[in-house]
Amino acid sequence: MKSFEYGDSEIGFVDIVITISSMIIGVGILFLPRALAKTVQSSDGWVSMLLAGLLAIGSAWMLAKIATHFSKQGYFAYASAAVTKPIALIAILSLTLYFILYSAYEVRAIANISKQYLFERTPVEAISLTFLLVVVYAVSGSRVGIIRLNILFLPIVIVISIVVLTFSMSIFDLDDLKPFLISDWKGLAKGIETSAFSLFGFEVILIYITLMNHPKKAPKAVVLGVAIPVVLYTVIYLTCVGVFSHFALQQITYPAIELAKEMQIPGAFFERFESIFFTIWIMAVFTTTIMAFDCSIYLLMSVFNKTKKKTWVFILNPFIYILCMFPRNLADFDEISSIISYIGLIVAIMFPILIHVAAKIRGVNSDAS
Repeated sequence: MKSFEYGDSEIGFVDIVITISSMIIGVGILFLPRALAKTVQSSDGWVSMLLAGLLAIGSAWMLAKIATHFSKQGYFAYASAAVTKPIALIAILSLTLYFILYSAYEVRAIANISKQYLFERTPVEAISLTFLLVVVYAVSGSRVGIIRLNILFLPIVIVISIVVLTFSMSIFDLDDLKPFLISDWKGLAKGIETSAFSLFGFEVILIYITLMNHPKKAPKAVVLGVAIPVVLYTVIYLTCVGVFSHFALQQITYPAIELAKEMQIPGAFFERFESIFFTIWIMAVFTTTIMAFDCSIYLLMSVFNKTKKKTWVFILNPFIYILCMFPRNLADFDEISSIISYIGLIVAIMFPILIHVAAKIRGVNSDAS
């Protein structure tokens, strides 16, 4: 008797594509158009976005290619054989800290935005705690179940985004995109940095590669998984410029949500579509936070394998909550966002590359061979 396709403990090609896209699509797009408008002139942010997308796709492909070498033994075992166990422990714990910070950032971000658009009188501490408790409940379950949740939520998020973009065309002004290509290389480079950081998240392939039934397909899967957010982010950015203009876009904190507020649906069927859009977008942030939390637990369990998963959940939960409450204002929040991104660049991309090079030099056994 053939087993139920989504009832097993393995994931396939499409699952990884959706997982990577779900991990990347989070709160970043809600304020990315404003960040790009501040760094480039006119509508030139699309150039930075596409170039950053190419860098992210290249990095994701390389990381997935490396991950295929430890698809069975896991990252910690592979790193221990390559660079000795103490150094591997530092690499794993550093990556764990990155995912913990990633989780805290997403929780605080969704709390800030929820307070502004949905719960004006509710303290941000209460919103953060409520959201985090729901995340804790979700992450306590099956790891494969989290992947299946992405398959359920991502299509809804994309459909709602397409609806917003489609009905925004009635107020879209093509002249606001002109003139083209007037930004200098410094502005474009800063835009590439900003855009590239918003595309982080593909690092989860280092963890979820162990669940794949065909690990050799991982590089192609992550390329497609990164390409989807790149296209979506670029279209949303250009639409925001065409609707608000470049100058006005610099003054709007969360342009993507304001875009949902400004869109016009014939017959005034929805009067506050931004609430629906934001509620749906919470799904995307929810899955991103779950996966970041889950990855940190997986890494800790790979080192301390005698400790149960739920124990780590309860240990990390208050730690994440304290971290998410650390930023005092929006300026602190933006600064911490950049710090987390630089940490991710080092521990989630550079470290695995260096470990792989060391493994090649030392002739470490590879799962890909």
